[in-house]
Amino acid sequence: MAPPRQTRKATLRGVADRAGVSISTASLVFSGKGPVAEPTADRVRTAATELRWTGPDPLASSLRQGRAGTVAVIVEERLLDAFRDPFALTVLDGLAQELDSMGTSMLLVADHSAGDEDARNPLAGHAIDAAVFPLCGRIDSPLVDHLVARGVPVIGSGAPDHDAVVHVVVDEHGASAAATRHLVDLGHHRLAHVTMPLGPTRVTRRIQPRDLGQAAYPDARDRARGFLDTAPRGSTLVETERADVVQGEVAGRLLLDVAPDDRPTGVVAQSDLLAAGVVRAAESLGLRVPEDVSVTGFDAVELPWLDRVLTTIEQPGEAKGRLLGDLTRRALAGESPASTPFEVRLRAGDTTAPPAPTSP
Repeated sequence: MAPPRQTRKATLRGVADRAGVSISTASLVFSGKGPVAEPTADRVRTAATELRWTGPDPLASSLRQGRAGTVAVIVEERLLDAFRDPFALTVLDGLAQELDSMGTSMLLVADHSAGDEDARNPLAGHAIDAAVFPLCGRIDSPLVDHLVARGVPVIGSGAPDHDAVVHVVVDEHGASAAATRHLVDLGHHRLAHVTMPLGPTRVTRRIQPRDLGQAAYPDARDRARGFLDTAPRGSTLVETERADVVQGEVAGRLLLDVAPDDRPTGVVAQSDLLAAGVVRAAESLGLRVPEDVSVTGFDAVELPWLDRVLTTIEQPGEAKGRLLGDLTRRALAGESPASTPFEVRLRAGDTTAPPAPTSP
């Protein structure tokens, strides 16, 4: 029995010949990088369909350009947790829009090494053009040295702390201080602070200011220091297991389910999800927000299920993601972009008010 006849693989040249155009014209039809008359483009696409040619080989294209066409986006937590956080999603969406406009794909990498240099390197087997740490991350990461050794540009959002990393910089200390000052100016003297996780030991608990010296996450550390530098001396700190509504409620109960004289009248939370949890805790204990306790958040994300407009630090996530993408674009173009400030501001809502007057 004769072996099956092998079909010759279609090529761009074959498509161009069949359509009666030059190779460069056929290439422009598929790349979209130049004007081609619509009747000519239709002939090229018809020829490609007839020859069963599916388009340029991306691997061959990347080899010609010396690029992989991929940017690694590194999330230093479980993806499930990141995808539950509306702020993280808006940052990733803004970054994805910029990468898409560059014709670059996103390789989403979950890094659980927690600073363990012996952990498996999730990037070792991937060809990438740049790496972005877009979310709240650790002060250091063993991945950075690996990336720098490969000559891969690295863009971050305040972490990891490395001379080779170009950052989008938020004044975390100043923003937290502004939220705290807002409560102080309203007349609050008993304040508390609910922090995101400060390190890998995850449990919702009261902590002391000295514990900040061991913090592995600089954004949570700096927000806590902004609070302490502005709040009355002796104000309470609670670190959460995760920056979500459930743990915000746990933290809220730790702070509010106490004798009235020991209860803070104002709570500064490091995220809107934590703030929403504190609001839930207050309401479950029969406390009114803001009459009995004022609450502030951070990020200004949309929480349509919360029947409140949080007083919060407005941090536009999509714009932040786009800026991360723009720095990536510039690095890949051969520029040497510098770390760039990102403006945030206090937005007053209906969860803060002067403390209720004390009974005589």
